[in-house]
Amino acid sequence: MLSLKRWINVHFPALASRDYLLFVSGQFVSVLGTWMQATALPYLAYRLSGRPLDLGLIGFSTTLPTLLFALPAGVFVERMDKRKVVIVMQAVMSTEAFGLTYLWFTNQLAIWHILVLAFIYGSAVSVEVTARQAMLIELVGKESLPSAIALQTTAFNLGRVLGPLIAAWLIAASGGEGAVFLANGLSYIFVIGGLIMARTRFKEEQIAQVSHNVVAEFKEGLKYIRSSALVFAAILMSSLLGFFGIPLTQQIPAIARDILQPILASETAIAVRTSNLYMAQGVGALIAAFMMAYYALGDRKSTLLWGQIAFVISIIALGLTVNQSAAFFLFILIGWGTIVQLISMNTTIQVRVPNDLRGRVFSVYFWGLQGVAPFGSLLVGWVAQTWGVPSVLLLGGGACLIGFAAAHIALPHKSEEAELAAY
Repeated sequence: MLSLKRWINVHFPALASRDYLLFVSGQFVSVLGTWMQATALPYLAYRLSGRPLDLGLIGFSTTLPTLLFALPAGVFVERMDKRKVVIVMQAVMSTEAFGLTYLWFTNQLAIWHILVLAFIYGSAVSVEVTARQAMLIELVGKESLPSAIALQTTAFNLGRVLGPLIAAWLIAASGGEGAVFLANGLSYIFVIGGLIMARTRFKEEQIAQVSHNVVAEFKEGLKYIRSSALVFAAILMSSLLGFFGIPLTQQIPAIARDILQPILASETAIAVRTSNLYMAQGVGALIAAFMMAYYALGDRKSTLLWGQIAFVISIIALGLTVNQSAAFFLFILIGWGTIVQLISMNTTIQVRVPNDLRGRVFSVYFWGLQGVAPFGSLLVGWVAQTWGVPSVLLLGGGACLIGFAAAHIALPHKSEEAELAAY
């Protein structure tokens, strides 16, 4: 029998890094607050206006900065201390949460406030995600990078399970969403503190390239992407997921209020139903993240395919049901399929790309995933308000099915190991 410590080192090698442990522990507390707010804010917006389009507008405001800032961020992040960039962006997110707190407690919060603050939050995220993902290798080294990615996603999705539960409890106990926003603002202190104490032991000094400018460096990243069929395919499929898939899950408040047994009309019942759907999605995501962390070296291409199948079938089935139990189970599968896809694509990119290109290539991937999402959110919100939420689920699921199938057909029939050997 392996000792517990040796078992952890074998299956979760990233946890052997004291610096990574400091980061991911603080990140978990922050993620709890993030998911608490992610549950409370759409619920509050839909309670205020009752319009599915507003849910799409919030998604648009949150993800529009990725379209604008993610690509240049990939170049500039590589010139900076990534740990310090993450700390600054986390502080900006905390300020956004405190802004929501102030407006709620002073009875001034309106939809336009939510949209503006969502844009500020999304602007910080568009830079922070690229810096954080590029920073992971500096905390754990390349050998433990797949483990670090999967464990970070596990922490993220554990927060995704617990956050909605805590949010529902706080809303019921305090009488409103303000306490949730306050708790989220405070939660960022933990990840900032962890990063201040952590050291980037595996950081490699970049070789100065004085002849390169920002545009030339960005083009160098694009050239690498075009040369790798697997990286290009991962970015293409992330764009499909970002435009047609993920915006569908932004309609959870409308599904909970209008589709699933709407005869239960009390606000308490609706709040519980909404948080349960978010929690179900988080449960599936957590299972997927832990599975991917434990089997970090599995076949990413086949795993990606299974994640896409689970996601598409569940989205389409969700458009055909009005049963709460069935919807809860389907959201578990949606969460599982989403995270399996994201970890498979993320890891494929991060383990393949050279250190000096990682920030640039990852920013293109992140842009593909979330840069197109503002327009997907608007489209999904408009279709949901015009034709109904079930219709948009069926149309979105069908679009994902066709897009994923086309991408796999177009992908050269060459194993990941064979392509890796070519570089």
